[in-house]
Amino acid sequence: MAHTCRGTINLSTAHIDTEDSCNIVLSNGGRTYHLKASSEVERQRWVTALELAKAKAIRMRNNQSDDSGDEEPASQSDKSELHGTLKTLSSKLEDLSTCNDLIAKHGAALQRSLSELENLKLPAESGEKIKAVNERATLFRITSNAMINACRDFLDLAETHSRKWQRALQYEREQRIRLEETIEQLAKQHNSLERACRGAPGSAGSAGTTKGSVQSAKGEASDEDEETEYFDAMEDAPAFITVTADPKHHRRSGSNLSGASEGHPEDWNLEDSVFESSNQSSYNESCKDLLPKKRRRSRIPDKPNYSLNLWSIMKNCIGKELSKIPMPVNFNEPLSMLQRLTEDLEYHELLDKAVKCESSTEQMCFVAAFSVSSYSTTVHRTAKPFNPLLGETYELDRLEELGFRSLCEQVSHHPPAAAHHVFSKRGWTLWQEITIASKFRGKYLSIMPLGAIHLEFHSSGNHYVWRKVTSTVHNIIVGKLWIDQSGEIEIVNHKSKDKCQLKFTPYSYFSRDVPRKVTGVVSDADGKAHYVMSGTWDEKMECSKIVQSSHGSAGSEGKQKTVYQTLSPKVLWKKYPLPENAENMYFFSSLALTLNEPEERVAPTDSRLRPDQRLMESGRWDEANVEKQRLEEKQRAVRRRREAEAVEALEEGKDYEGYIPLWFERKVDPITGELICAYKGGYWEAKDKQDWSSCPDIF
Repeated sequence: MAHTCRGTINLSTAHIDTEDSCNIVLSNGGRTYHLKASSEVERQRWVTALELAKAKAIRMRNNQSDDSGDEEPASQSDKSELHGTLKTLSSKLEDLSTCNDLIAKHGAALQRSLSELENLKLPAESGEKIKAVNERATLFRITSNAMINACRDFLDLAETHSRKWQRALQYEREQRIRLEETIEQLAKQHNSLERACRGAPGSAGSAGTTKGSVQSAKGEASDEDEETEYFDAMEDAPAFITVTADPKHHRRSGSNLSGASEGHPEDWNLEDSVFESSNQSSYNESCKDLLPKKRRRSRIPDKPNYSLNLWSIMKNCIGKELSKIPMPVNFNEPLSMLQRLTEDLEYHELLDKAVKCESSTEQMCFVAAFSVSSYSTTVHRTAKPFNPLLGETYELDRLEELGFRSLCEQVSHHPPAAAHHVFSKRGWTLWQEITIASKFRGKYLSIMPLGAIHLEFHSSGNHYVWRKVTSTVHNIIVGKLWIDQSGEIEIVNHKSKDKCQLKFTPYSYFSRDVPRKVTGVVSDADGKAHYVMSGTWDEKMECSKIVQSSHGSAGSEGKQKTVYQTLSPKVLWKKYPLPENAENMYFFSSLALTLNEPEERVAPTDSRLRPDQRLMESGRWDEANVEKQRLEEKQRAVRRRREAEAVEALEEGKDYEGYIPLWFERKVDPITGELICAYKGGYWEAKDKQDWSSCPDIF
């Protein structure tokens, strides 16, 4: 800087450091400034702003140096490397010059020989041919000279611009090192900040509202900008408080039933065979019930260790439609979205137990636990499943082993939608149509499953409906990928009007709650609360019976909280441990390992027969990428043909139905009023007959 005010620090050469939770040290040579922020969050914002300003100052300084061109390269090693490159180019140019001399020498000799031939008395036809050869030899010599001149020009250009190239490379190297140091510093500050906030009681509550990069815990976050206000997760306190009742005032009978509370003879009347107590023996018993009769595979080939340059892929995506970008299988896991949807049935025994419940509110507890259990497999699964091809299906026939059979079909490609139908001979039917919507917000990716899930119990006629919450994949650009679930689920029994409100608490740096926490209340048609649900979506869910409720004091936002006095909680669901060596098998669960196992008699459109997915599972990723591109191009060709048929039908004034699903049909759902794809039957009958003539050729 040519002219600066007194006390100015040049940020391009300054050192930025932090002393403690609120102090910043800014130094440059002999001048040091100690700055103090009002809070740790504000200090972090200042450090980030100063680092960005420092990077900008360095970039401006380097640009000025490039324009002047008077300075020498940054280091002796870089200079020697550059000189070595130029020396190599010069030697290659000398070789080319030698070749040129030889070409000129031999070319001249060739022309002399041809001239002598022209002077000989030969037939007219031979003379014409010799003249043509002479002209070609001349052109050859001219071309050789042009090649040598072009090489000489290239060397001159390399010598002229070598200094600018060297500075550009040096700048990129410094930027990379600076970025690595900044990320490391931010990670250390993040860890110290988290420890300080969790260790200081009341610090989160007194923090007030702060502006920063803390994600809002109130529903789905809006688009981020510097003017958005965010609040601590501690401020978004639960709407109720749970207190365990004194066992002295609530007698327990021999069958583990509670005595009356508040004069109401409502017993804790879930049978032991239905409502397992929170001990390990019940967990082992439930595992024993799931042992299949048929021996299935317990491992797949280990995941290959392929390195992937994200930028090399992203730079080829510029200007292209997202749907036409051939993403490599490196981002995938060897399962399709239809198989991931079927994986929700891993804890189907919860629904088998719910069938035995006599009370609809008790049954609601198991349904709520089942809705949470479907997220347990996602905690380590950061890879995306394969997008199913239009018309692709997946069946899971476990009718004899586990009592149910499941069928999925990809019914739409843009937007991607899958229909799912499950029938259990143990007394329940589940169906859904899920459309995946996603939003990329720079630092994270939000995945929003759209569509209702229906569950009906045959004997009671209870019909439950709920929707999935939002899944968020963090650290898309930098850092280790991790997944969080956030939002609310409202489960409604449309026969009895019972409801269950479940809240998935998003992860927050400032919250002292258990990560991945899920809480909820089961209430009847009159709004009276009967059970409190609590747990985490990656480990277990518990249920506590409410014996008394009262209104507590007002919270920080002026809302009065409800205090529920409950009996001891009982474990409804607990996650099965992952198989051995799961970290090398895409963190698949025991069920997931069997989903892509080859089976006979399945439809020719079944995901097990998809070639690119099978190649990836075998570890042949390069071949899988080629096959994946072939399948996607084949699907695009079918779509273009279908679009052409639609245009032709429109020109002729005819109706065009478009793609019609094979095993599902569109109809209006009588409960939600939405247009959904419902199973119309015929698949299992076709499987028994092995009549797949109606199936399209998609692979």
